[in-house]
Amino acid sequence: MKKILLFTFCIISSLIFAQEEQFTLEDVVFNSYTKLAPKTLKQLDWIPNTDFVSYIENDTTLIQQNSEDGEKEVLLNLNEINALLDTEVVGNKLRSFPIIKWIDENKFTFWKDNFLIMFNVNNRFSKISNLILDNAKNVETAPNNIYTAFTLENNLFAAIDNSTIIKITDETNENIVSGQRVSRSEFGIKDGIFWSPKSNYLAFYQKDESMVADYPLVEIGDNGAKLKNIKYPMVGQKSENVKVGVFNINTGNTVWLKTSEPKYQYLTNVTWDPTETYILIAHLNRDQNHMRLIKYNAKTGEPIKTLFEEKDNEYVEPEHSPYFLPTDSTKFLWFSERDNWNHLYLYDIYGKLIKQVTKGNWNVKEILGIDDYSEDIYITSTMETPLEDHAYRVNLNNGTIIKITTESANHKLKFNQFNYYLIDTYSSLTTPSVTNIIDEDGEVLQQLNISENPISDFNISKPKIFTIKGKNNIDLYCRLILPTDFDSTKKYPVIFYVYGGPHKQLVRNTWLHGRYDYWSQFMAQHGYILFTLDNRGSANRGLEFEQAVFRHLGTLEVEDQLRGLNYLKKLCLMLIRLDLGFLAGVTADLWQHHLC
Repeated sequence: MKKILLFTFCIISSLIFAQEEQFTLEDVVFNSYTKLAPKTLKQLDWIPNTDFVSYIENDTTLIQQNSEDGEKEVLLNLNEINALLDTEVVGNKLRSFPIIKWIDENKFTFWKDNFLIMFNVNNRFSKISNLILDNAKNVETAPNNIYTAFTLENNLFAAIDNSTIIKITDETNENIVSGQRVSRSEFGIKDGIFWSPKSNYLAFYQKDESMVADYPLVEIGDNGAKLKNIKYPMVGQKSENVKVGVFNINTGNTVWLKTSEPKYQYLTNVTWDPTETYILIAHLNRDQNHMRLIKYNAKTGEPIKTLFEEKDNEYVEPEHSPYFLPTDSTKFLWFSERDNWNHLYLYDIYGKLIKQVTKGNWNVKEILGIDDYSEDIYITSTMETPLEDHAYRVNLNNGTIIKITTESANHKLKFNQFNYYLIDTYSSLTTPSVTNIIDEDGEVLQQLNISENPISDFNISKPKIFTIKGKNNIDLYCRLILPTDFDSTKKYPVIFYVYGGPHKQLVRNTWLHGRYDYWSQFMAQHGYILFTLDNRGSANRGLEFEQAVFRHLGTLEVEDQLRGLNYLKKLCLMLIRLDLGFLAGVTADLWQHHLC
């Protein structure tokens, strides 16, 4: 639960930042993600098998840019696409450039309503590749970029082309749901449909929610409120039963994986091997402290072998699917926190641990790609600091790690397997957004975008990040925003904003924009101090730091937050506490304590 605490105190600082404009609530609510957001390149991506990137300008034009010499070229504009669309079939013309997915160096696909359109940039040819039903949800297109699976209500369908739709499940019981996410989307579960690499099979979740109690929600619409019941298993109550089916596109048959008992288990990170022979599933018990990675025969559904197990006194949390090496389909990388930090381990398909690839007091966040020749793995990690994500190159053979990104910031990257270049988009507390193309050594080849400060004309206060000491002398990261007209001789109320849960980290070296961040500046302009502290339980500080709150919720977090309060309380005179939903404006209990 998020908390906002307000109190007044005196604080000494000399940082004062003054411009002219003041934030309005309209800026906070409506403009924070639009005109006051940093400018970025829309749909920026690599064009497959090339040195080029593509992006959309002015919502109407597809641009191609050479990553080495920076030369730009207009590939296509909206008028050209509309001229080639058969509007008698697909309906009205497009009003803006569609969201595209590159297939190869010449072709991309996009959805227009129910139609999957394939467009060839080279010869200016378009065709309808597929057609799905009205009101379809959970749409997943196969690797062949033609077959498409989707759900309609509680059943699963597959569209093979623009005239053939197969009903994979035909359940009249609305509590039997196929093709949707399960287990409340925990443990890395993001989808309910899993196409095989060669598009011959479709694995999917099916959940039986018959035994799960209804939980009432109120939907507030234009015509008043309506009751909507959802299935939500409360602590200690019965949960859904989940199984995994495998549909054969060529035969039309479905095989169910024999995942066995217990019924109440989590089946996570469903992954095909590159040969379409096996499916790997991470089984997690309901106590969440014992994980087994099991290999199944995809054609028969039979379990072949438990490749390995992980146990922990508190919990095991498999959030990443096995990552198979493109150079060797018998080997895969596995994320694990077994040594207190999230690192990569190399296994073979038979369950043999070959080596631990990365090690240290930092987390691997993501695998960006692999160099086919040198077997260098490109990753993002927190090796530099838990406040920032950076790119690194890790050699599979000798474990050498080389830092690629240089700017002190948070980096988001896209890897190009063709030439081992990366699109590097970064921001920091002082840099709204910069996008470069960099090579494998971090050298900037081209600067694609640099955003001007969207709030440079506003009267803002520069956030400050620092640490205070917690229990056992551990560092606790804090962020402080002072009133824009701060006067060290005056007393100010403080808004103490807390999240404090696993997976969440509020204090980061990244550009602050969005409704909460601009609301913070709005409040700073009105004489408030904003304070945030990441307590034990928050992300990117290691498993021990995160698990400290296991079965101690509401105690250790508060203990750490009180450290922050004591840091600020040195000149504090009065405390007023408000328990509020995040910007919900809900009136709550109000009381005050005289502290000194």
